[in-house]
Amino acid sequence: MSGLPRSPEIDRALALAQSVHAGQTRKGARGEAYIHHVTEVATILNEATSGKDQVLIIGGLLHDVIEDSDLTLADLDRDFGAEVSQLVAEVTDPEGVTEEARRRHQVEAAPGLSARARMLKIADKTSNIEEMAADPPPGWSLAEIQAYIRWGVDVVAGCRGLNAQLEDRFDAALAAAHARFGDGAPD
Repeated sequence: MSGLPRSPEIDRALALAQSVHAGQTRKGARGEAYIHHVTEVATILNEATSGKDQVLIIGGLLHDVIEDSDLTLADLDRDFGAEVSQLVAEVTDPEGVTEEARRRHQVEAAPGLSARARMLKIADKTSNIEEMAADPPPGWSLAEIQAYIRWGVDVVAGCRGLNAQLEDRFDAALAAAHARFGDGAPD
């Protein structure tokens, strides 16, 4: 994949992500393959750190594998090491909660995450909001789209102060989303 450095560990993480996310698509009308999301997150992190944090890049590739497969954190620990498994654990949503509780948890937990996890959250929300602005899910109302964007803003608010490049890219994604959908704030 262009945008990602090459190493045996990154190649293994990419192969695992491709396997786990095979057949999954993003929410947008185009139905883009979900693997594009995780590779985009990893690429954003790679660019923001000048490729100097392999654990963070691998975490970007694997950030959704626990939620989307039968893999466990112990599997990731065995295959990629404790730093990767701990990073993925920090950004994995709790099981069996409502969408509203999941979103609230992410907002509340964000400020207490490690620096790597906060950077990963910014990259994840950037990718999601860029996708929302370019290809919103069919059937979503304007209010639902605006609420999703506001949620991303709220999560990122608890993650700022670590990497200006990441924050600038998020802010650009947010500006594009606001240009297309407004900000949803009351007049």
